[in-house]
Amino acid sequence: MITTKKITKTVTTSEGQLQILQPISFQVKDGESIAIVGASGSGKSTLLSLLAGLDQVTSGEIFLDDEPLHSLDEEARAQLRGAKVGFIFQSFMLVQSLTALENIMLPAEIAGLPDARKRAQAILDDVGLAHRAHHYPNQLSGGEQQRVAIARAFIGQPKILFADEPTGNLDEANSHKVEALLFKLNRDVGTTLVLVTHDTALAKKCDRQLVMQGGALSEPERTGDAQSREAG
Repeated sequence: MITTKKITKTVTTSEGQLQILQPISFQVKDGESIAIVGASGSGKSTLLSLLAGLDQVTSGEIFLDDEPLHSLDEEARAQLRGAKVGFIFQSFMLVQSLTALENIMLPAEIAGLPDARKRAQAILDDVGLAHRAHHYPNQLSGGEQQRVAIARAFIGQPKILFADEPTGNLDEANSHKVEALLFKLNRDVGTTLVLVTHDTALAKKCDRQLVMQGGALSEPERTGDAQSREAG
């Protein structure tokens, strides 16, 4: 589903060039669940944005479902995201002028999916927010906004779902509910999951864990939990 070949990211600062990502090469198989962990500022969110086509690499190559993401222009990347990608933003990125239900419906309507409202209502119920369907983002708590953002990412049953701290703003009960939804999508639809998380319990439930440190990516030895999950 994803192949990267020596991708880097460098930005210009007042002090000169700053390399955020060292050359990174790795693969994610179709249907896998991957957790990217590491300290704040290590480059995790930057890597996620590059993999989803929200930003462009400075050098190297990224192939997303065999599409050369690194050589596509913004319009082509947007079309690819619309067709195959779901993204859960840490900062929610909800449309303030739309209700919770309308925010969730939006990707389905753009993609021309049938029964957008019915789909959105069902997913809103799945995340425990059916009673908040007609509230606007500024009327919702941070945890509620996070669940709306998660529901929005689910509605199109994307081939690959990227999530930046999907449980970061949730209490324990809602964290468990979101985890169940993530892995249900992974299991039932075959959606590939790539998660950035500080939640060690969530990371251990993924097939693999990758560690970001100083802009470099490494893979530690497989844990017993992940091996058992794959075997099951």
